[in-house]
Amino acid sequence: MSGWAFHNPVSVRFGWGALESLPQALAGRDAVVVTYPEAAATGLEARLRALLGPRLREVVADVEPNPEVSWFRARYGAFWQRHGGCVLVAVGGGSAIDTAKLLQIATSEGSFEDVFAALAAGRQPAVARAFALVAVPTTAGTGSEVTPWATLWDRSSAAPKKFSLHVRETWPEAAIVDPSLALSAPAAVTRNSALDALSHALESVWNVNANPVSDTLAVEAARTVVACLPGLLAAPADRALRTEMSRASLLAGLAFSNTRTALAHSISYEMTLRHGLPHGLACSFPLPLVWRLAHGADTARDEVLGRVFGPEAARPWERLAAFLAEVGVSTAFADYGVGPDEARGMIVHALDGARGRNFVNPAPALDEALAGQG
Repeated sequence: MSGWAFHNPVSVRFGWGALESLPQALAGRDAVVVTYPEAAATGLEARLRALLGPRLREVVADVEPNPEVSWFRARYGAFWQRHGGCVLVAVGGGSAIDTAKLLQIATSEGSFEDVFAALAAGRQPAVARAFALVAVPTTAGTGSEVTPWATLWDRSSAAPKKFSLHVRETWPEAAIVDPSLALSAPAAVTRNSALDALSHALESVWNVNANPVSDTLAVEAARTVVACLPGLLAAPADRALRTEMSRASLLAGLAFSNTRTALAHSISYEMTLRHGLPHGLACSFPLPLVWRLAHGADTARDEVLGRVFGPEAARPWERLAAFLAEVGVSTAFADYGVGPDEARGMIVHALDGARGRNFVNPAPALDEALAGQG
């Protein structure tokens, strides 16, 4: 690693109660809030309305998990007709922030079909207009508040597929990370979000795009998730643990904002499309297997990965599997209805994907590793 670069343009405000700084982040501009349906029941929507007052133009509160093509086809054109010259404020988990990013940009033609056609053709749309974006995560895991990526799903077509939007304009202008906003998250969301952050951290280390800054952020994030998640699941109202988990998620997001993700995420997309696994679970259960596949491919990467559990852990993927079992996650494909042949085919396909090609070992010994799953 003789030369490297690190870049992240997002202004970050972090801390318990940081949501109160939202008006300052807007700097007098009008806002449209994009959030999830439960924000009304938890009181979050009312809080946002009070904070923004007359600067709030609209609340888009019907965001769905894993944003789907049909949702945008029904809303995108009318949204752009109603709004311009304001800031989008995405408040929620990864799906809310992804939805805002997909609403955020327009081509010169101005239709969602133009955006979708570019993504379907394997390229990024040519952006002619864009809203500024302020991202406010309510879960500790996605890291999307400090990255330019948004995921779009097409599950209704004959060949369901996942698409990734990432253009210069979809970097958020600012991120407001307030750990108190995650207090209302159910236990499953807390766990799966934290495991998403763990995956982001590890994936940025066993990665051909890794650099010293991303390594430092990623190791700290991974160590924090492992140290804090069991306790947080036992005491979900613990302020210190919530703060640590939000910090870990942010650090992991900053790490993979430069490296992107790798093989485990590439596997996860197929697991979500074919078997309906929630994203955090889908990208975390294969982590021990992927770590085993990464081991020995690059001694420098092995050294960085060794910092997560310490040098005394001779087979760190086994330590990771034990941690996942402790928080209720099986690491065996079979437990998710995936047989050996499908699992092998899925990994081979994942290695050839855009994220799979970031993996440090392009030709791993799959059969030996899969046989070791038991």
